[in-house]
Amino acid sequence: MKIIICGAGQVGWHIARHLAGERNDVTVIDTNAELIRRATDALDVQGVTGFASHPDVLDRAGARDADLIIAATHSDEVNMVTCQVAHSVFQVPRKIARLRSSAYLDAIYSDLYRTDHLPIDVVISPEREVARAAMQRLSAPSTFDAETFLEGRLHLLGIALEPDSPVLNTPLRQLNDMFISLSAIVAGVRRGGKLFAPEPGDQLFEGDQVYVFTLTEDVARTLEIFGKPMARQDSVVIIGAGNVGLAVAQSLEARPERIRVKLIERSRARAEDAADALNRTIVLHGDGLSAELLEEAAVPRADAVLAITDDDKTNILAAVRAKQAGAKLAISLVNDPTLMPLMEPLDIDAFINPRASTVSTILRHIRHGRVRDIYSVGDAEAEVIEAQVLSTSPIAGRAVRDIDFPEGALMGAVRKGGRVVKPTGDLRIEEGDIVVIFALVSDIPEVERLLQVSIDFF
Repeated sequence: MKIIICGAGQVGWHIARHLAGERNDVTVIDTNAELIRRATDALDVQGVTGFASHPDVLDRAGARDADLIIAATHSDEVNMVTCQVAHSVFQVPRKIARLRSSAYLDAIYSDLYRTDHLPIDVVISPEREVARAAMQRLSAPSTFDAETFLEGRLHLLGIALEPDSPVLNTPLRQLNDMFISLSAIVAGVRRGGKLFAPEPGDQLFEGDQVYVFTLTEDVARTLEIFGKPMARQDSVVIIGAGNVGLAVAQSLEARPERIRVKLIERSRARAEDAADALNRTIVLHGDGLSAELLEEAAVPRADAVLAITDDDKTNILAAVRAKQAGAKLAISLVNDPTLMPLMEPLDIDAFINPRASTVSTILRHIRHGRVRDIYSVGDAEAEVIEAQVLSTSPIAGRAVRDIDFPEGALMGAVRKGGRVVKPTGDLRIEEGDIVVIFALVSDIPEVERLLQVSIDFF
């Protein structure tokens, strides 16, 4: 498959890494020659230096033969024009654009992206994806990662094991025997910085970070068993009233349960705009790093504080200050992946990685059809793939114990008709079933072979 990726920043680079690793013909375009050099040196991709919206640059990148173009530069306008040129001049069949400005995302203007207007097949909004990720973190506040699958009926929870965790030093096989009715499955363990898929005889230790699949109705019980009891959230403080902060505040206001929300914003104009857009949220104008303002916002008594400004360092410092002030939970938005290892030493409970959220969304739309959902785990260390089983799939008609999964892959759940079930060894996988599989990145090609989805993108 011939794919052109416009923009060699964090999102473009990681999308290129994913797609090139799956033996696609990938070309990356960027105006920054150094970013192109980095991509071509580290990845099996071709590089073109220039403006992605220029027809001659797209031509040099092979747009005449391209199956897909992903416009992920930092400019909304460049991304839109790139898709227009790719459609009008080169007839590229599928076009994905990353758009950040809320002015382009209003539902009343969605007609703009029709083929006869501005031909964009899929619009990706990083801010909306980050806001959704923030709401996921709040839904399971004692986790460092959280995502849902199967229309919200299955949860993936990232749980850091504390010294008092009840599951320490217990083989996973024994854990399943102790809680037979529990749907939880440990799919991945990060130990000493390395992520692996555990065997049934493996034990869990203090300091491990585990990824656990569980059904929605078992989330509270799963968290309790792993030493992270759920706590009701009555008060939330948001630092930063940009597109992300505003979207999170609006989502919290829309919840059926009443939550007290306070929003802190340094820019007076932005604070005033937020106050006009929100109904029940209290908006405070000032510096989110100010101890006095944090006290006024009742941060010491808050159930959760989200630091989601557009500056990583501000977010980290605000989260640290909130925890020191007494907040039960601190979540920080972090764009720079090199800062993520600092979260645990700084006692920040969870972080949101915009790049991972956007990459997951783009992959979800690229693997169109049989693959229904994809979530990128950690620093692109693994993926969770939700896919429908085809009649031609090697796993169709076979019991789970007889499926030759690669060492780094594990099945987390199966949906059969209207039921979501835990995959036991004697469970037979049938055509039409929906399976959710955790796979280390090196084993994804083999998992796609088992699902028969590597070629059937569209």
